[in-house]
Amino acid sequence: MDEDLALTASASAGTVDSTAAVNTASGESAAEEPNHDGEPHNGGGTASRLNWLRAGVLGANDGIVSVAGLVVGVAGATSDRAPIFTAGLAGLVAGAVSMALGEYVSVSSQRDSERALLALERRELAETPEDELAELTAIYESKGLSPATAATVARELTAHDALAAHLDAELNLDPDDIVNPTQAAVASATAFTLGALLPLLAILIPPASWRVPVTIVAVLIALGLAGGLGARIGGSDPRRAVIRVIIGGAAGLALTYGIGHLFGTAIG
Repeated sequence: MDEDLALTASASAGTVDSTAAVNTASGESAAEEPNHDGEPHNGGGTASRLNWLRAGVLGANDGIVSVAGLVVGVAGATSDRAPIFTAGLAGLVAGAVSMALGEYVSVSSQRDSERALLALERRELAETPEDELAELTAIYESKGLSPATAATVARELTAHDALAAHLDAELNLDPDDIVNPTQAAVASATAFTLGALLPLLAILIPPASWRVPVTIVAVLIALGLAGGLGARIGGSDPRRAVIRVIIGGAAGLALTYGIGHLFGTAIG
């Protein structure tokens, strides 16, 4: 009897953390399965932080590619620093603003959804507590606990903090960690700006004859590093990601330089 109680208490203390660990390991970060009220089961915790890190890497990658294409294209038409600098700076500012606005709108929608789910869960716990307890028990049964142990775990967690128990088990949401659209917008704009500064400086600092080669080498190295990091975060093969991004970056730079040289010469 004492051994059974010990096992039950251990399961109660560790089940919620184990649930989050399983979701993180499997890479769940979006709605997967609806429950009886159509609520999505979201991935949170470490997975969310990794998604933010990946978004930062992708933002920097966008900054590198976008501004590199602009400055190399203009450099194909003229060797004057002024128009190159103007085009690069305009691309940096426009891109950072665009990234910030897009991220703000996207994360605001996510925040509204999370708040709606929190309100729904609170209402269900207030109106149908027995149904919610049965649902929580079923969730733990589906994770491998025996019916008796699952019922004990569900009751103890509900007695401790019913809302937190359901948010973790059903939605993997932390009510104290709702996404912040302003923070996301600033992070996205910052990542883009840092990435964009590389090609802008690389095209302006060297002598005219070395500008394009130096920029291309710097950009391809940076893209390779960003692609490799993004692949590691996502759990994919870094070598393939690096090869893809370098080939794509080189093709894009060659295209923009060729267009700038062709049309700049023709128009000029």
